[in-house]
Parts: sequence; structure tokens; C-alpha cells
Amino acid sequence: MQSTAKTVNDYLNELPEERKTAFLKLRNCILDNIPKGFEEQLSYGMLGYVVPHSIYPNGYHCNPKLPLPFVAIASQKNFIALYHMGIYINPTLLEWFTTEYRKHCNQKLDMGKSCIRFKKLDQIPFDLIGKLARKISVNEWIECYEMSIT
Repeated sequence: MQSTAKTVNDYLNELPEERKTAFLKLRNCILDNIPKGFEEQLSYGMLGYVVPHSIYPNGYHCNPKLPLPFVAIASQKNFIALYHMGIYINPTLLEWFTTEYRKHCNQKLDMGKSCIRFKKLDQIPFDLIGKLARKISVNEWIECYEMSIT
């Protein structure tokens, strides 16, 4: 379910009331923890946290006009989704996250390659998401990304 919002505020204003509190808490968790250099913007119809062209002029290899994506959050039809490219590319980070998840949440992890789905909004492990957001700096992400596309 991709939003047609034009700005971050438009996106936030169109959130369903029953998801707004959890979504805003997730957004603040990311903003409070993501390392310096990443920027929040509307990206692919979601809230995205990207490496801007001012830091990484090459941009995203699939479309160099776009900044390098890192994390995104979205209100989908049946869940809130967290997309984290680091857990998709870095097996060590993925293993850390899946191990830690069990310690923070009694819900079964519902996850795709980079997508973590939260269907029960009262079960979002915000502390763990904060730790995940802090795990990779901008420079580490660029290095990891470049190694994955060569």
C-alpha cells in the first residue's frame, strides 16, 4: 500500500487513527537513534531514512537520481512495516537482530528479506528497534552497500 503523500507531514496526517500512536513512536525511535548523516524524507511512498547525495553523490545504483536508502517505515494495509537494508545485506546484523528479537518480544518474528512486519502494535519492540537503528553509521552503510553491489 504505497502512499501518494508529497511530504513527510502529509504522510503522517493520512495515517489511520488506530496506528498513529504506534507509528509516531516508531518514527521517533528511529529519529532518536539513527546515526548522524542519515536524512528523513518521503521515499518510495514511505518515510525513508537515506544517505543524501551530499554525502554519497553516487546515489542508489538502481536509480542514481535517488539517494541511497537505508531504513523505511510504512503503514501497510494490515501492519506497520520496518524496512532495514542493513539486515538484508549483513548476515551478522540479521543474526544479531533475530536473536535479540526473541529476548524483547514474545510474538513470532514476521520478517521478509528486509521487511519486519508488526501486526500487533502493542508488541513493537521499540528498544530493540532503537538499538538496530544505532548499529550502522553512514560510512559503514556506504561501505557495506558498495561491497554488496560489486
